[in-house]
Amino acid sequence: MALKKMSRESYDKLVAELDDLKINKRKEVAERLKVARSYGDLSENAEYDEAKNEQAILEAHISELQYTIDNAEIVEDSNISVDEVGMSSKITIKRLDTGKIETFTIVGTNHANVREGKISDESPIGKAAMKKKVGDIFLVDAPAGELRFEIVEISK
Repeated sequence: MALKKMSRESYDKLVAELDDLKINKRKEVAERLKVARSYGDLSENAEYDEAKNEQAILEAHISELQYTIDNAEIVEDSNISVDEVGMSSKITIKRLDTGKIETFTIVGTNHANVREGKISDESPIGKAAMKKKVGDIFLVDAPAGELRFEIVEISK
């Protein structure tokens, strides 16, 4: 598998989330299991079944985060290019049919939040903008049809 590029900030957030899940959430789920076991007959114990299910979901999430962290390539701020769009680039783009200008930061899927101006490198706009330079025009297939954008600025 190719390494997943992400900013130092995104990486640190994932590590903090993983630590919280391992340290705090595991204890909470273990306590729920312990309490549910104390209710007696496990074959008809809905609380026990629910706690076991929650434990399985938690462990799957921990494994997924650990895999992402283990396969992360951190893009340090000093390595963010202002010559071409890449991970952690802040891009200003203009939609050519309306002239609307928007600014986004390219982030990993786990940290995308359009309201905060953070779009995933795997989103239609993020993916299409990658490796483009100022002045380049790129196309995005959208439900409304093909949209054309121009890279106006790239910054850190």
